[in-house]
Amino acid sequence: MADTAPAMDDGGAPQRSPLALPGNHDNGSVERFPQLSVDDDQLDDPHDAQRWSYTFNNLRRLSGDCFPPSSPKSSRSATVSSASTAATSVDLAPVTPTLQRSRRDKELLHAARQQRSSRDRKPLASTKAKKGRRFQSRSTPAAALAAVEPVHDQGLTRMTFTEQQRWITVQQKTFTKWLNTKLVARELEVKDLVQDLSDGVMLIHLLECLSNESLGRYASKPKMRVQRFENANLALNFIKSRGIQMTNIGAEDVVDGNRKIVLGLIWTLILRFTISDINEEGLSAKEGLLLWCQRKTACYDEVEVRDFSGSWSDGLAFCALLDIHRPDLIDFDALDKADHRGNMQLAFDIAHEAIGIPRLLDVEDVCDVAKPDERSLMTYIAYWFHAFSQMEKVENAGRRVEKFVNNMQGAWEMQSAYERRMRELLKCVRGQVERWQQAKFEGTYADAKSQANEFAGYKRGQKRDWVAEKSDLATLLGNIKTKLGTYRLRPYDPPAGLRLDALEQDWATLTQTEMKRAQLINETIRDIKNALRKSFADKANDLAMALNTMQLAISGLDGDVEDQLHHVRRLSDNLAPLDRYLETIAAVDAKCQEAKIEENDFTTYTYDELSYELGLVKSSVQKKLSFLENQMVARNMTNLTPIQLEEFESVFRHFDRDDTNSLQELEFSAALASLGLVFSEDEMHEYFVETSNGRDHVTFEQFIRFMVEATEDQNTAEQVFQSFREVADGKPYVTEMDLRHSLVPDEVIDRLVEMMPPHSGPDMSSDRGRAQYDYISFMEKMINEGDDGGERPRVNGTTV
Repeated sequence: MADTAPAMDDGGAPQRSPLALPGNHDNGSVERFPQLSVDDDQLDDPHDAQRWSYTFNNLRRLSGDCFPPSSPKSSRSATVSSASTAATSVDLAPVTPTLQRSRRDKELLHAARQQRSSRDRKPLASTKAKKGRRFQSRSTPAAALAAVEPVHDQGLTRMTFTEQQRWITVQQKTFTKWLNTKLVARELEVKDLVQDLSDGVMLIHLLECLSNESLGRYASKPKMRVQRFENANLALNFIKSRGIQMTNIGAEDVVDGNRKIVLGLIWTLILRFTISDINEEGLSAKEGLLLWCQRKTACYDEVEVRDFSGSWSDGLAFCALLDIHRPDLIDFDALDKADHRGNMQLAFDIAHEAIGIPRLLDVEDVCDVAKPDERSLMTYIAYWFHAFSQMEKVENAGRRVEKFVNNMQGAWEMQSAYERRMRELLKCVRGQVERWQQAKFEGTYADAKSQANEFAGYKRGQKRDWVAEKSDLATLLGNIKTKLGTYRLRPYDPPAGLRLDALEQDWATLTQTEMKRAQLINETIRDIKNALRKSFADKANDLAMALNTMQLAISGLDGDVEDQLHHVRRLSDNLAPLDRYLETIAAVDAKCQEAKIEENDFTTYTYDELSYELGLVKSSVQKKLSFLENQMVARNMTNLTPIQLEEFESVFRHFDRDDTNSLQELEFSAALASLGLVFSEDEMHEYFVETSNGRDHVTFEQFIRFMVEATEDQNTAEQVFQSFREVADGKPYVTEMDLRHSLVPDEVIDRLVEMMPPHSGPDMSSDRGRAQYDYISFMEKMINEGDDGGERPRVNGTTV
């Protein structure tokens, strides 16, 4: 056989000679296989010639992929003898890395695969391969065929050679783009995946970018083969140290440019560093990614994602992912569902330009093949998953920041209001104490009376305002602490001079000064008749005690509603004697006024105070009586049990977080939801405004009234319309199946079917073939027949 020049690859490097095995290489010499031949008597079956010829062709390709280069003069040939024909010589000249086959090679490959599929053979994993060999020395053609195809690529054996090459080409292109996206930080680019990774340098750069770790020293510009082996071993050892399992992958595969092995290695890295972190409901990375795609596209009737291959060929799945996450970028309904290439191109362009997803695939890689490459699609779709997951993460973070700022803004405003109002109150209290301490009497009755009237006016007006403000400030501070504690923020500590203990100290001083002031005024006009003082004081103290006792009795009510109502009615009956007793006090006070008696050391109460407190007691009794009566009426009208009342009350108290005996709109909505009453946002707002009578809160009484109305059966046309709509699941028609699912009795269904007209409008695809009845026209007819002039109900936003 004539000598041939070494074959050159795309980069100009000499190709490896066939059948050269690693050995002692002195001055470029290599150990060769002797000529291989098979005698005619060794082939009992005519097909054996094809099988052995195919085996030697694979040996030829194996040597070209796995063994070091050699001189062209060492090329040998293998001869295969056929039982039925003359010996056929098979040229073992070097071949190009693309493994181009002749028509005869394809026929032999097809025959070998058919025979292998028809035989019972052991799995590839059960055959122990010798170290440094791709197949057993005495293997059959079928075993040799299985051995020369890498484990990661066994699925390709069920495809034609052209399909295999197309898949491999797509994988190499996709993996190259994926690798370049990782190397962009180092301003490196891979053009030929197999050739550029053969010296191990790019592979080391890739691993350092993926792991954010340094692999140590290596030959950055390897000139010798041993340096390439060292770089490749360094990279492979690092991969193994990260717990990544690799089978039948050695440094010689990387250095010698075994394309399938290199693709398998890159796929292993993609799984480990891009896809493995995808976790959906605890499933594996592949299953989790598929489940994520199915969930996101479940609401699109035209999209059905079953796998990472043919389900994506029409481009609609990619468009659906864009529409569900970024509806502002694409109008899914306006797409031409038959334009597969156009939809695919549109999705790829939008994903790259608007979202920043790298273009790992071309349109023809997915649309122009019968079965797109699964690994390439998984690699590309994983970028979509990470991009949209990061987008959702950023949006959620933004919402949390907004919520935090809003909460903090409310807390800051409350703190500012607390400090401002506390300063004003302390200023007023301290000013009043100073004025009393500096007050002087002129010794005249008119002056003493004037100061007494001023003091009485203070107690009737200013002091009450201060008492209310003092209570409000304590409540406000508690609300601030509760609000900050709810969101686990740093507790608020008011400035030293604005704390409640400072107010208590000044308030105690005010109380003491006030008492001294009263005593001083009383001592100034002590000559007024003591009898009238004593009479007025005794009656005033008795009334005050009676009022206090009644107030305690009201606040301490407990037990059944009927018992409480009976007790409150008895308290209400006792109000009339208190009114008459207050009139007696007024008469005594009038006598004191006539006698110019303006002070009384036997009591701190005045007629005005007693009258005010009695009015408060009357108001409390009346409110309590009205509340209990409303409770009784609500329970009697709706047949609510005490357990129901207790449930409504417990829910109300649970959501009344600020203990104001009222619910804000959000609290009102949450309380109704906990009781199973769920409405749309607009309906809930309307119910809240109606129930609260236009105010910003709903009282307990209003809440109970609403629950009574909501839980009792109104039997109105609007309610019947709403019931029909719920049975039909929002459709403008109803089927017998809908009625049966709602547990409507069969006799009622039969009557409805006879009375309701058939539906002639659009329908759901799932209801086609079933009888459909127009319940809207049916209700219109029933309402028109029994129209009482009232307001018509509304169905789907339309007044009937």
